[in-house]
Amino acid sequence: MQKIPATVVTGFLGAGKTTLIRNMLQNAGGRKIALIINEFGDLGVDGDILTGCGIETCTEDDVVELTNGCICCTVADDFIPTMTKLLARDRLPDHIVIETSGLALPQPLVAAFNWPEVKTRVTVDGVVTVIDTAAVAAGRFADDEAKVAAARAADESLDHDNPLEELFEDQIRAADLIVLNKADLVDAATLERVRGEIDSQCAEAVKIVTAEGGVLPTDVLLGLSAGTEDLIADRKSHHELHHEGEGHDHDHDEFESFVVEAGQVADPKAFAEGLSAVIAGHDILRLKGFADVPGKPMRLVVQAVGQRIETYFDRPWKQGESRATRLVVIGLHDGLDAATCGTIRATIRALTDGAAQAAAE
Repeated sequence: MQKIPATVVTGFLGAGKTTLIRNMLQNAGGRKIALIINEFGDLGVDGDILTGCGIETCTEDDVVELTNGCICCTVADDFIPTMTKLLARDRLPDHIVIETSGLALPQPLVAAFNWPEVKTRVTVDGVVTVIDTAAVAAGRFADDEAKVAAARAADESLDHDNPLEELFEDQIRAADLIVLNKADLVDAATLERVRGEIDSQCAEAVKIVTAEGGVLPTDVLLGLSAGTEDLIADRKSHHELHHEGEGHDHDHDEFESFVVEAGQVADPKAFAEGLSAVIAGHDILRLKGFADVPGKPMRLVVQAVGQRIETYFDRPWKQGESRATRLVVIGLHDGLDAATCGTIRATIRALTDGAAQAAAE
């Protein structure tokens, strides 16, 4: 029996994984693709965006959302049962695509494909790591090595790795293909600098490609035939390299997320500008969701990485669907205490007619 190929799409918060997959589905060439989506936060934005594609070869029944936690931490309880059910279907998919949370370690997930009930039926076609080129160029999700070295020389208490840097490193080390997304947001010299930085962190020679807006030919992403489940043991995570023999200890407590429900957005441009100010004022890592624009039959998708905000209408509101503005906000735990979360909620609602809703609550 020929094994079903599976592609794992990983990358840090806001790198553009969902956009990449959406474009892949729209150019699937007739392949029937099943999606497993692991969202971070309480609002399933990524899965909702992808089920709204209207692609015949990937229907709503082909999209499974894992919402019980980070996929790398719930392999036995969540991922394996999901795969088992998927493989029990009468009509099997031609390809499985798994979008991990932006906080997931790829290594434990890929290793799970060696479980007996999965290994005989599925093979990892490849791990695709998506990187926000502009963010890395700005040092947003990767430390400035020179500054860190200088700080360590001046203060021994700083002689430790940044947890975000560890996660970023692990996603690179696990890759069979690296996509430098949003390459159009930097100049040629900066792009080459980022390419060099990423290449230096790879565990082995890995193909690196560039993309603008997550657009790449599907044949570049699928059909790698890497068999990564047999290779992943040699692509050790940062934790494994530094704490071998101590067991897996992947903690997401440093991150916090919450959902903001607000009113209608009369002026999408002004709303985006207001959100940019909120993000800057509270050092929010990621913001995403949907907005209700009065007089428009379609819902407005809102995606923000740092202060860069993208908005677009993706599909009409469904009959019986509640038209509302809902956003998930993700940031560092230390910066999002209860008071700060309350302030952010109130500020975002004030950008809409949510002030009345807040008063009613």
